[in-house]
Amino acid sequence: MSTYQEFIQQNEDRDGVRFSWNLWPSSRLEATRLVVPVSCLFTPLKERPNLPPVQYEPVLCSRATCKAVLNPLCQVDFRAKIWACNFCFQRNPFPPSYAGISEVNQPAELMPQFSTIEYIVQRGPPTPLIFMYVVDTCLEEEDLQALKESLQMSLSLLPPNALVGLITFGRMVQLHELSSEGIAKSYVFRGNKDLSSKHVQELLGLTKPAAAAQQGRPAAPQEAAAFCKFLQPVHRVDMNLTDLLGELQRDPWPVPQGKRPLRSTGVALSVAVSLLEGTFPNTGARLMLFVGGPPTHGPGMVVGDELKTPIRSWHDIQKDNARHLKKATKFYEGLANRSAGNGHCIDIYACALDQTGLLEMKCLSNLTGGHIVMGDSFNTSLFKQTFQRVFSKDYNNDFRMAFGGVLEVKTSRELKVCGAIGPCVSLTSKDACVSENEMGVGGTNQWKLCGLGPSTTLGMYFEVVNQHNAPVPQGGRGAIQFVTQYQHSNTHRRIRVTTIARNWADANSQIQHIESSFDQEAAAVLMARLGVFRAESEEGPDVLRWLDRQLIRLCQKFGQFNKDDPTSFRLSESLSLYPQFMFHLRRSPFLQVFNNSPDESSYYRHHFVRQDLTQSLIMIQPILYSYSFHGPPEPVLLDSSSILPDRILLMDTFFQLVIFHGETIAQWRKAGYQEMAEYENFKQLLQAPLDDAQEILQTRFPMPRYVDTEHGGSQARFLLSKVNPSQTHNNLYAWGQVQLPVANLNIWFLFFSGFVFKNSQAVGRKAVLCNFS
Repeated sequence: MSTYQEFIQQNEDRDGVRFSWNLWPSSRLEATRLVVPVSCLFTPLKERPNLPPVQYEPVLCSRATCKAVLNPLCQVDFRAKIWACNFCFQRNPFPPSYAGISEVNQPAELMPQFSTIEYIVQRGPPTPLIFMYVVDTCLEEEDLQALKESLQMSLSLLPPNALVGLITFGRMVQLHELSSEGIAKSYVFRGNKDLSSKHVQELLGLTKPAAAAQQGRPAAPQEAAAFCKFLQPVHRVDMNLTDLLGELQRDPWPVPQGKRPLRSTGVALSVAVSLLEGTFPNTGARLMLFVGGPPTHGPGMVVGDELKTPIRSWHDIQKDNARHLKKATKFYEGLANRSAGNGHCIDIYACALDQTGLLEMKCLSNLTGGHIVMGDSFNTSLFKQTFQRVFSKDYNNDFRMAFGGVLEVKTSRELKVCGAIGPCVSLTSKDACVSENEMGVGGTNQWKLCGLGPSTTLGMYFEVVNQHNAPVPQGGRGAIQFVTQYQHSNTHRRIRVTTIARNWADANSQIQHIESSFDQEAAAVLMARLGVFRAESEEGPDVLRWLDRQLIRLCQKFGQFNKDDPTSFRLSESLSLYPQFMFHLRRSPFLQVFNNSPDESSYYRHHFVRQDLTQSLIMIQPILYSYSFHGPPEPVLLDSSSILPDRILLMDTFFQLVIFHGETIAQWRKAGYQEMAEYENFKQLLQAPLDDAQEILQTRFPMPRYVDTEHGGSQARFLLSKVNPSQTHNNLYAWGQVQLPVANLNIWFLFFSGFVFKNSQAVGRKAVLCNFS
C-alpha cells in the first residue's frame, strides 16, 4: 500500500487536486473539531500531456437537478446498458452510441485512470481570439519607445486570425480604426466624461447588423468581425498596426511644472469594455492595459494632478483620508463586473517608480482572471520577458491561456460547497449542494473564470452536513465532481471533468488515521487564502488573531504535551511543519502591510490567490539554498544562523530571486580569485547559484526581480527581512543562550500570540515565555 504522501502526489499529478484532509470525518460535529475545514486546491487546467481530449460530448445524468457527468465511480450494468449516478443514484440508460460497451470494451470515462477527462464540444461556431491593447501615452520617451517595441513584438506572436484592437489615452482617449488604409483614423473621447455602454456603442455605430437585427438574434462572431472596424484580424492589419504603433507620440497635452500628466485611465477602460460588450458579448477576450502612472483625470481618478498632493498610503486609508479611494474603487468594480459577465479578462501592466492605482484597479484582474504585472519601467527585462511569456505555448503549440470558463461543483449528499477563493466571480446558482456557511465567494456552486491558465488554482471549501447521530455506513465514500467548461486558445469549446472520492472515517475510533491523512502543505495554503480573503475587509490585527486561534485549536486537538511544560509539546510528522508555515505567513506581505505600499500589497495578494500549491508555499516560506566547498547545494533553514562567511545563499521568494555572498566569499570575489587558473573550483562555486537562478528566471511568470548582493550590501535587506532573526546584535555573542531555530517552531504559538496551555485549554496571558529576538 502506498503512503499518504505518494497517494497525495499521484492525485495531484492526475487530477490537479490537493485536499487538506484525505480521510474525511463522517459528521458535521467531528469536521468542526478538526479546525481546518475539508477543502482543496484545484487546478482546473493542469497540464497533462498524457490526457488527449476525446471527440464526443459527455453523458449527463437525466435528473434535471443533478446533471452529473458519467465517471469511473458510477455503477454500470453492462447487460442492461444502464448506469447509476453516484451523486443522486438516478438510473440512466446509455445513449445509442454506447451500444457496444461491455466489461472488456469500456469508454474512457469509465476507466479509473481517467478520473479527469476532457471533451471537445463540436457544436457551435468557433470563436476568435480577441486582444484589445489600451496604451498610456503619458510616458517618458524612453519608456514609450520600449513599450511600442514590446507591443510590436506581441503582434508577431498572435495567430493570423486573432482579432486585435488599439486604444491610446492621455488627457483624451483615442479609439483607433484599423480597417482604414492610407490614413489613420480614430474616434476621440473626452477623458473627464463618464459614458454609458449604450452611449459608447451608439457613438461607434455598434448596433446589430441589419440581417441579425431583423431576425431578432445577436450577431454571430463572423458577422461581428466583419462589421466592427475597430477589431480586425492580425493578418489583415499587421502592417498598418505596426506602423501605427511605431508612430505613436507622447500625449501632446502640456504638463506644467509641479503637475502630474492627465491620465484618463477610467474612460479608456470604459470605452474598451463597452466596445467588447457591443461586439463580442459572452466570448473570450483579453483586454490589456499598459499604464505608467496613476489615473489623474476623469472617472476612476486615484489622485489629483498636483504633485504636492501625494498618492494615498496605508496610513491615509486607515485614517479615512484617501479622498478618491471609495469612488474610484466603485467605478472599477462596475467595469470588472461588466467584463466578467461577458467573459472578458483584463490584464494590468503597471510600470512606474511611484504607485499607479493598483489598489483601486485590482478588482479588474482579480474578478476576471487577468494578469497583474508591476515593474519600475517598460524598458526593463522584467517587463519585456514577462510580457513575452503571456504568449507562451504548450506542447501542442497552443497558447497557455483559456477564456470564458465556467466551473461547476457537484457533491455527494453528505457534503455541501461553502465557497471558492481565487480569480472567479459567483454565478449565484443556488443548488441543493450549496451551504449556508460561506467561505470566500460562496452562496453558489458555479463560478465564472474569464481568464485561466495551466497554473490557475482555486481554493475550494466544503462542509460536512451529515449529522452525528446518523453515521455514514462503513466503507462509504464521499464524492466531488468539478466540471470546467471553457474556450480553448484554438477557438473550440472544451469541457474538462474531474471526479474524485475520499473515504469517510469515524473521528472517535479513527482519529489517528485522519491525522495521518492531513496534508499540511495544502492546509497551510488553504488557511492562508482564508486569511488573505479576510484581510481585504478586516483589520490586520484581527486577521492575525484569527490565525493564532486556529493554530492553537489545531495544536490543542492533535498535540501531545505535559501540563506547565512548554518544551514537552510535540506534533506528529504529518502536522510538524504546519506551525512553521503559519509563522512565516504572519510575517509575509500578504498579511503585513508595514513597509509596503497599498499597490504592492494588492499585487502580492493577487498572485497568492491564483498560484498553485508549490508557488504558494514559496511565497509563504521562501526557499533558501546554500552553496559551499563542502559538497553539493543543500536546502538550509530560513534562519539567520544559515548566513555564514564562507557560503553563498540563493533565496527564492517567488517575487525576488536573491543571491547572497558571505563575507569571506565576497572578499575573495573582489580580489578576483575566480579569474586565476588555480582557483577554478571557486569560479565554479560562484557560477553554480547563477545557473540555478537562470533556470527559475526562464520559466516563472511573472518574472521575479533578480538581486545579486553580498554581506554588508544595501540589497542584503531582501534576505535579512525574510530570515528568522535567531541571531541578532543582542545575542550574537551571548554564550550559552538557547536559540530558537525556525525548524523547531512547535511552541512558537505559545509565546508569539501570548497564549499558553493550561488543563488542555487555551488561556490568554500577557507574558513572554522566551525572548524571540
